[in-house]
Amino acid sequence: MTKASHSLGRENIVPDLDCPECQSSAVVRDYQRNIVICKDCGLILEQEIKDRGPDWRAFSQEERENKSRGGPPTTDTIHDKGLSTMISKKNRDAQGNKLSPKQRSQIYRLRKWQRRTRVSDSTERNPAFALTELDRMASQLGLSKSVQGTAARIYRQAVKKNLIKGRSMEGAVSASLYLACRDARLPRTLSEVAEISRVDEKEIGQTYRFIARELDLNLPLADPASYVSKLGDELGISGEAKVKAMEIIRKAREENITSGKSPPAIAAATIYIAARNNGEKRTQREVSKAADVTEVTVRNRYSEISEKLEEKIEV
Repeated sequence: MTKASHSLGRENIVPDLDCPECQSSAVVRDYQRNIVICKDCGLILEQEIKDRGPDWRAFSQEERENKSRGGPPTTDTIHDKGLSTMISKKNRDAQGNKLSPKQRSQIYRLRKWQRRTRVSDSTERNPAFALTELDRMASQLGLSKSVQGTAARIYRQAVKKNLIKGRSMEGAVSASLYLACRDARLPRTLSEVAEISRVDEKEIGQTYRFIARELDLNLPLADPASYVSKLGDELGISGEAKVKAMEIIRKAREENITSGKSPPAIAAATIYIAARNNGEKRTQREVSKAADVTEVTVRNRYSEISEKLEEKIEV
């Protein structure tokens, strides 16, 4: 338990709880910082409390009645946002008892009709297939649910503005996933997305630029430093070499060397320099293969960095 300042946000008195430090009953829950704190002495009794309330807000009784519902929170990763009825695959009742053969037959028919009615027409079938494809690609890239949710929202916005017309659904899904990775500053290249996609890299690149322009998405610039850890792990270099590569990237950014250059190529060149100077020899072919760039690109970036920063390779 720690001390905190008395400046609280939205708060509620916690009944039947006294402060163990000053024995005060003025113990409140601060919903803004998600803690339980004593208003008299500032002692934090609980922190990082899970919010078990609804995932929506209401400002009137009518709005509360319209929004109230049962079940889990909504999610953009499912075509119906997770609001449809789900029938468990376990052949047991609410008490955990096994169903009789007649009941199992009835539940089987209910499951079948539930699957059919859940995706009833093309307006639901297409998003259902697209979001299933999105889930497959996100799983293969090892992306979190939050990034997958961002990609699903981007795809839904593109569909709503009729940006998918005349383009393949797979290309739009792949582009949305790449845009979500860029938004989350995750080191994923177009070629990595294309490897697990059913369309080529050129189509994904064209589609992602079109969607980003039409939706006016302000994407952060890709940082070469975000690729260092990933490439370093693939090449098996030490943490000391990674830190040195990050330092070289910082200097290169100050000298404006990284402007307009491919972030994976800059990361590959700095890792090549740092690893060789740290006694961990890696060939340009190994580095270029890990970064998915050509050896010529690594050589050109290395020449620029070594010339302007005087970073020479110790052989």
